[in-house]
Amino acid sequence: MSLLVVGTVAFDAIETPFGKTDRIFGGAATYASLAASYFTKNINLVSVVGDDYPMYAIRQLNEHGVNTDGLQIKDGRKSFFWKGRYHADMNSRDTLDTQLNVLADFNPIVPDTYQNCEFLMLGNLMPRIQQQVMSQLKERPKLVVMDTMNFWMDTAWNDLMATIAKVDVLTINDAEARQLTKEYSLVKAAQKILKLGPRFLIIKKGEHGALLFHGSQVFFAPALPLEDVFDPTGAGDTFAGGFIGYLARTKDISFDNMKRGIIYGSAMASFCVEKFGTERILNLSQEEVEDRVQEFVDLVQFDITLVD
Repeated sequence: MSLLVVGTVAFDAIETPFGKTDRIFGGAATYASLAASYFTKNINLVSVVGDDYPMYAIRQLNEHGVNTDGLQIKDGRKSFFWKGRYHADMNSRDTLDTQLNVLADFNPIVPDTYQNCEFLMLGNLMPRIQQQVMSQLKERPKLVVMDTMNFWMDTAWNDLMATIAKVDVLTINDAEARQLTKEYSLVKAAQKILKLGPRFLIIKKGEHGALLFHGSQVFFAPALPLEDVFDPTGAGDTFAGGFIGYLARTKDISFDNMKRGIIYGSAMASFCVEKFGTERILNLSQEEVEDRVQEFVDLVQFDITLVD
């Protein structure tokens, strides 16, 4: 099952209570593609970088089964760059520097070989660009998943609403759900968001897990308690990649199977935070992935007898 991933391929510089990095590889599409690669190898990427982005980093994606024919490399230009510092609780952060560079005038081009994709992951990116990609597809994918953030709510509201109306699954965090709807209750927020167009909604709650909404149905998946959390950067993108990668492998987009996808996505995100950047998710074994999923199952599985 072919999967098309759209998003940023970028440089990040990160500072957490556990240390800091110089420029390392990041970007929504990088994390999502790597996570999805543990479930499906037919992954096509649409993004843009400058000629400062090293070829060996692109080869790492290729080695994970990611087709980079749709990755534009702009001569004489610099890649997107983000620098941030996380607070002690690792849930909040300060953006220290953002350089759009090639992203400022990015015009995505979907290669002919990418047509007829069955699953589409619209990683966190300008809603206008997300729409451009969808408009270039000759046939609508079986499932379209979209990730977004508060920045686009502040700067591109109309484009964001138009894009949300066209997708099947929207993934946002709890603060963004509240900002989008002006509702504190996440249940009320979900009801409003589902009326905007998506059939499914995933609200990410970081170390407190994730919620999946569909009609009147709700599913909650916990986050795995970890001894060490080094870097939350990319965890949400890794979650989304694991989620859609699992769905692409199983070819099942029912609510019940999405619940399983949430667990697989959460498992991949739990690996991501254990090291800086993509380091941890670059070299996982399938056994590690399955063992981590089993940890999630063991965490929530219990027998209970109701008292009369």
